[in-house]
Amino acid sequence: MAFQQGLSGLNSASRNLDVIGHNIANANTVGMKSSRAEFAELYASSINSGGGNKGIGVTVATVSQMFTQGNITVTGNDLDLAINGNGFFEVTQPNGTLAYTRAGMFKLDREGNIVNQQGGQLMGYPTDADGNRLSFDSQPLSLPTGAPIPARQTSSLVAQFNLDARAPVASSVTPPTPLTTYGTSVVAYDPQGVEVPVALAFTKTANNTWDVYASVNGGTPAPLTPPVSLNFNADGTINPASITPSPTITLASPNDPTVTFPVTLDLTAASQFGTDFAVFDLDQDGYFPGEFVGLSIDESGVVTGRYSNGETRAAGQVALINFRNSQGLSPSSGGNWSATFASGEPVRGEPGAGNFGGIRSGALEDSNVDLTAELVNMMTAQRAYQANAQTIKTQDQVLSTLLNMR
Repeated sequence: MAFQQGLSGLNSASRNLDVIGHNIANANTVGMKSSRAEFAELYASSINSGGGNKGIGVTVATVSQMFTQGNITVTGNDLDLAINGNGFFEVTQPNGTLAYTRAGMFKLDREGNIVNQQGGQLMGYPTDADGNRLSFDSQPLSLPTGAPIPARQTSSLVAQFNLDARAPVASSVTPPTPLTTYGTSVVAYDPQGVEVPVALAFTKTANNTWDVYASVNGGTPAPLTPPVSLNFNADGTINPASITPSPTITLASPNDPTVTFPVTLDLTAASQFGTDFAVFDLDQDGYFPGEFVGLSIDESGVVTGRYSNGETRAAGQVALINFRNSQGLSPSSGGNWSATFASGEPVRGEPGAGNFGGIRSGALEDSNVDLTAELVNMMTAQRAYQANAQTIKTQDQVLSTLLNMR
């Protein structure tokens, strides 16, 4: 009788339509991976039937997931992340369980944690402030969005400038006040991040020789410690012996003049050519406290916070996870998967290294559902359903004929 075969065909075609419908429904779901029903023949066990076993129908052996790459769409949102290649984001769910996803729609919560739509925390690897990974021990990624990062006291000042070789020797060794003709200024910072104005003046005391003076907080220009006379060679380059050891400037805090601190002055790049006085670089290593203003994530997954004082601090590196058997992952709501015995243990790696894909910030991976193919599959599944229904109908007619025989 063909009832069993036809019924199994109806059930299998129905499950296939369910899978196709799920794919079509999620054609616009970020990071979604399409599925397909895979069929297998059914036979009754018999040691005597040999090749004459007619079979008893069909079953859906499994529903496989298609982990092909989806298109990447640019969004411009820094916390939208797309994986270009292999790997999954690791997320700690609110209930404490680990989930794995390709849906990279993240945001910052009020505590500075990077979370997804369900409140799961994005996991990453610890790094130092420069973004160098410290270990593969994953932890929730977060940024210090509340309190500002502390100030840094200035400890060194680098000056690159050219002194005009055509300048006459000064009639007085005392630099003019205010500092104008051969002078420049920069803002340094005390331990609290308070600005400390620093001015430098240069007075030509002999051919190829210049004395250097410094003024702090608008005070009277004074020689450096130890006093410095810049001596230049015939070709206009500086004689290193004239700035050895490195001179220092003693700065005082505007809030409390009793708080002083030394700043090393690097003048090794100074020159004396027959052109106008010019300052090419005047850089110091201090800064005032900074508020969080934004972040960036590079292709290797390093999360860097940007602050109002111009500083940047790495907050960690996005973790990527691979599995020996991705087909063994168990899908769940929210675009997540869970590890199972069949998938194997998670394998951690660095974005862009080895078999792990790179990360694109400001973009999302689209669903990999091919709507055209799914619509064709749906029509094929519909025909299969109708054909199996016709099998049952035909068998019913055969039975009716037998029952009506006299």
